[in-house]
Amino acid sequence: MKLILVSNDDGYMAKGVRELMAMLAPYGEVVAVCPDQGRSGQSMALTFDAPLRIREEKSPVPGTRLYSCNGTPVDCVKISCYSVLGGRKPDLVVAGINHGSNASVNVLYSGTMGAVQEGCTWGIPSIGFSLTTHDPDADFSAVRPVVDQIIPKLLDEGLPEGTFINVNVPAGVPDAPIAVCRECKAHWSEEYKEYTDPMGRPFYMLAGHMVNDEPDSADTDLYALSHGKASLVVEALDRTAPESLKSFLL
Repeated sequence: MKLILVSNDDGYMAKGVRELMAMLAPYGEVVAVCPDQGRSGQSMALTFDAPLRIREEKSPVPGTRLYSCNGTPVDCVKISCYSVLGGRKPDLVVAGINHGSNASVNVLYSGTMGAVQEGCTWGIPSIGFSLTTHDPDADFSAVRPVVDQIIPKLLDEGLPEGTFINVNVPAGVPDAPIAVCRECKAHWSEEYKEYTDPMGRPFYMLAGHMVNDEPDSADTDLYALSHGKASLVVEALDRTAPESLKSFLL
């Protein structure tokens, strides 16, 4: 039986990961190891200054196991491969279902996608699923047909070394077709708002909105999502820019 390791960044209590466990259960032995609370925006952060603790929780899906960890999503994957799974290497790492889009530049910040990238560093085929709504009680049913199309292929064929998959599904679009596309060029604008506390001291809160730098490019993930399609982007761990290296040769 295939071993599927699940994690996320919204925490073990999030509806998204519990729904994902149910979707994956027909495909193998599912073990979920997730942060004990929300760890969104943690990217590939590690815990260096505190001991990691793992606790088995009551699983919402019969035949699966669920654990909470006081670390980051990357910690969850690392500690799973080191300890929780008893030395067994997963056949697949699946992260999500994230509450909110991880398309375009968001892949750099996402803790969910950090877990995916960590799985990739272990040589494990790894994929992340996100739904484009932050509603904690979102309807994740639109993700199921996407999972059912992709997971069997991944389990059978794997992925090229050093690559991983980022899938985003538009909320409220049942049976959305899957568009294999590239990551859209975008940036965050007006990222912080300034406030004043009761003592008259300024403080700042993360805000802002994403700006699509190529809104008319039909081959991007943001374009696909805005046109009712699920986006699938194959990403790579190696971020070397070979052509740019030429200008730095000594």
